[in-house]
Amino acid sequence: MCIGVPVQIVEAGEFSALACGRNGEERVNMMLIGAQPVGTWVISFLGSAREVIGEEDAVNINKALDGLSAIMNGEGQIDVDHYFPGLGETMEVV
Repeated sequence: MCIGVPVQIVEAGEFSALACGRNGEERVNMMLIGAQPVGTWVISFLGSAREVIGEEDAVNINKALDGLSAIMNGEGQIDVDHYFPGLGETMEVV
């Protein structure tokens, strides 16, 4: 599945950076968003940083990805509030 994942910059460079995320360390192309300092969270998609995000967003995106994995693995009961915090607040019940 091709999906953007949060990674944190651990070694900054002008055109690429070493980042660490849920899939371990990876070299990320930084040319779309520019060089970022160590500690910055970005969304990495197909090896390129696409967007700078905050730590809270990184945590929530990782929870959502965990939830998708649980669903794909056939877990029977999914705790929507845990995996997708705030989702219920934005949904309107009809």
